[in-house]
Amino acid sequence: MIRAFAAMGDRNFRWFFLARAITMVTGSMSAIALAFAVLEIDNHPESLSYVLTAFTVSNVIFVLFGGVVADRLPRALVIQACYVIDILSIGTIAVLLFTGSASIPAMVALAAVNGASTAFVLPAMQGIIPQLTTPAHLQQANAMLSFVRSAVVIGGPVIAGILVTTAGPALAMVVQVGGWLVAIPVLALVRLPPPPGAGEFSLFSDLRAGWGEFWSRSWLWTIVLAFMIMNAIHVGAWGVVGPYIAKNDERLGIAGWGWVVSAEGVGVLLMTLVLMWFPLRRPLRYGMLGMAVFALPLTALGAHPAVVLVAIAAFLAGAGTEVFSTGWNLAMMENIPGDRLSRVASYDMLGSFIVMPIGTLVYGWLITRADPATVLTTSAILYAVIALVTLVVPSVWRMGRVEAAAVAK
Repeated sequence: MIRAFAAMGDRNFRWFFLARAITMVTGSMSAIALAFAVLEIDNHPESLSYVLTAFTVSNVIFVLFGGVVADRLPRALVIQACYVIDILSIGTIAVLLFTGSASIPAMVALAAVNGASTAFVLPAMQGIIPQLTTPAHLQQANAMLSFVRSAVVIGGPVIAGILVTTAGPALAMVVQVGGWLVAIPVLALVRLPPPPGAGEFSLFSDLRAGWGEFWSRSWLWTIVLAFMIMNAIHVGAWGVVGPYIAKNDERLGIAGWGWVVSAEGVGVLLMTLVLMWFPLRRPLRYGMLGMAVFALPLTALGAHPAVVLVAIAAFLAGAGTEVFSTGWNLAMMENIPGDRLSRVASYDMLGSFIVMPIGTLVYGWLITRADPATVLTTSAILYAVIALVTLVVPSVWRMGRVEAAAVAK
């Protein structure tokens, strides 16, 4: 138990963990609520793809700038400022839904605002964790954050599915706004020294420095290139086609989709418990093997979208995804200099996200013109092949742990 919760001995990590846990708990219903809010306005997959595309395009546009800002300004302050923007954007969506005045153009615009805010939050989140704890506790810190994330994903989608079918999606948005309101003052308790060169930065020179760090590591850009396609498949096949099938196929249904997403969370949860105790010696090798498992729920969703079958497949995929998530965070945090980590993370996010808008649009178009089973089965095969091909790159296959971080405390 001491090993599993070692990161909680660091004061700054405790406050950050509390703030992050609050926002994850309150926001766990929002993805499902947003998807079905859009489909309630216009029951067409292309409308949902427009909203998701607006979020992703905005994220891609601002993420590099977000990385520079997160490396040069106090990262906790950057996160707090973004939470204020999120309160305004998601709060407006809730008001529009409550008043019955929501429209697809309004949802697209507000999703774009939320995407821009996320472009600053994510690099700051990636960069701040090594500042909050010691190298030896990094795996436990990442696993604990994943534990909370998966725990709330288990219950959140089920509650969201029930809530959407009974009271509508607006209430979930209100709960998320409340979480941000509480998290902002909690984050103020995190005390970190100002970053080197705080407030004194040149956008282009800082971006060049971040690009140099990114391109000098073959394992880094290889996996980012792979995730260009894998994320486009994920957001299109799972994020657009999944809710559409759930709403229009009685074998699955909205509530059933909530159970499927929750099952994925159970897989993540159980794997985080394992990773709290056992060191991940080959983070990228096992991580990409874990990602290949996501082909299973895609295949099940297309071939036979029954709740139990898809949920079992999603459970296995969740476990595999968590192996990659923890392994990737460790590889980044242990091998990238801390004062450039957010910028390198922003290049990772740019590459990983840049094709996602195409994925949402393509799948929104495909699902109305092609057989869903064929689309999803083909997508599953392509996803697994791309994940496994990365393992032929020596630096991906051989990547180990930095010695100091692998010491058990």
